Amino acid sequence: MPPVHNPPIGGGELPVLRGTRVTLRAFTEDDVGLVQSASLDPLIPLIASVPATSGQAEALAFIERQHQRLRSGAGWSFAIADASTNTAVGQIGLWPGQSNRRTGNPNTIGYWMGPAHRKQGYAGAALGLLTEWGLTVAQLPQIDLYIEPWNEGSWRTAERAGYRRDALLPSWQKVGAHWRDMYRYLRRAR
Repeated sequence: MPPVHNPPIGGGELPVLRGTRVTLRAFTEDDVGLVQSASLDPLIPLIASVPATSGQAEALAFIERQHQRLRSGAGWSFAIADASTNTAVGQIGLWPGQSNRRTGNPNTIGYWMGPAHRKQGYAGAALGLLTEWGLTVAQLPQIDLYIEPWNEGSWRTAERAGYRRDALLPSWQKVGAHWRDMYRYLRRAR
């Protein structure tokens, strides 16, 4: 097998990934309103690093944490933006080395959509775009997603993006104070 040459993590600039429906780009101060709306969602602050309070300072700190992820080598965190307006509608990240708990595969994608932007095709477009980038440019052999069984919208999005359900993992991820079952979806490089 030829050596893998992944794009560098830990410095540099976050790439801008352009699709027909969405652009994946770095978060900016203009995205504070999206982060504030996500902080009011009952689930997003439990599963992501979005603050549970909707203050401007907390939203700006979240944005800075997203920039820090690339600099620290944790992965790539993108604002999902509408391709025609550049308005941020959600977040998606690719985390190499973040989910090797009992799986052996260390590459995962996680995403959330702002409450006002759901069921509009943004999540699927972003997931497809980042997955293709991860499997081709970053040369990752496989990417996993972990989705709660009740979240049909999210697992249907994964299936439309070419992921297949691999397993039901009991008590896999802590959400708030409780361990939750997760479906594992995966997609392999061709």
